[in-house]
Amino acid sequence: MESLLAALTGDFLGTPVYFWVAFIAVVIGLLVFDLGILHKEEKEISAKESLILYGFYVTIAVAFGAWVWWQRGSQAGLEFFTGYLIEQSLAMDNMFVIATIFGFLAIPRIYQHRVLFWGILGVIAFRAILIGLGAALVYQFSWILFGFGAFLVFTGIRMFSHKDEEPDIESNPVYSFLTKRFRVTRELSGHDFTVKRPDPKTGKIVRWLTPLGVALIMVETVDLIFAVDSVPAVFAVTQDTFIVYTSNIFAILGLRALYFALAAAMNRFRYLQISLAIILVLVGIKIFLVPMGIKIDTLLSLVVTISILAGGVIYSLWKTRNEPDISAEEVPETGRLEP
Repeated sequence: MESLLAALTGDFLGTPVYFWVAFIAVVIGLLVFDLGILHKEEKEISAKESLILYGFYVTIAVAFGAWVWWQRGSQAGLEFFTGYLIEQSLAMDNMFVIATIFGFLAIPRIYQHRVLFWGILGVIAFRAILIGLGAALVYQFSWILFGFGAFLVFTGIRMFSHKDEEPDIESNPVYSFLTKRFRVTRELSGHDFTVKRPDPKTGKIVRWLTPLGVALIMVETVDLIFAVDSVPAVFAVTQDTFIVYTSNIFAILGLRALYFALAAAMNRFRYLQISLAIILVLVGIKIFLVPMGIKIDTLLSLVVTISILAGGVIYSLWKTRNEPDISAEEVPETGRLEP
């Protein structure tokens, strides 16, 4: 018993082990609850259900952040909530790209949750690798923060200058690689990511990717690409690996729940990208100042991020107030997979 207590109170990456155990237990519980209870049977998720589920995930994240605040102090709590909000803000653009992928591949709404759910497992693994690598680099080479900051500023400026461009899925290198290097069926096969079918040339039974499998790989790739922006952004708030990782995962879990509400009215948020670009630039400047010994107050960062994000949402909704809602399925052309 004493050895177990000693193990739980010992440190892992600068944080007591029991914090990590609590976090893992909460995430596993949420995933089991999501797939095993809420979505045991495949069904289309309405915008209303999406908003309710998002509210539930936000509540869990707030409760976890409050626990961190209580256990580790106000600074750690503020860092968690700031990192959580920054990740939610920057990853929101990711949701619109995912909606475009689903529309392009003609993935029915009834199967979209399956892709998003299994994609979460990839997020948990890939974010752990990226954040661990980032933390190691910052620990060994503090000057790497200059590179993080410059990259975020550049990305924000580029995002602003390309704000009116739509994702071109057909020319996406990942899509091109998958369709050229793998056997891909033209039609879905229920909720399966792969199927076994005869090779048209040899007649041998081989494994094929379905459009659902292509969607899953592309969603994972898109998240990995967006993580290159968002992970360094949270390092501007804190270099605490536990805070960076947990705030990232809780933010992604919530946004995946919100996806169906956002996808139901994609056109209503077209000006949000301007806010995200501004946040990236400001966060880039903030992280650039860290190695110089200039630290911007965490509470101020939180307030500014909330204000910019809220301003972008309000402006987008006001600017498109006279437009009908256009869902993700109505925007892109679909059905381009070759037989």
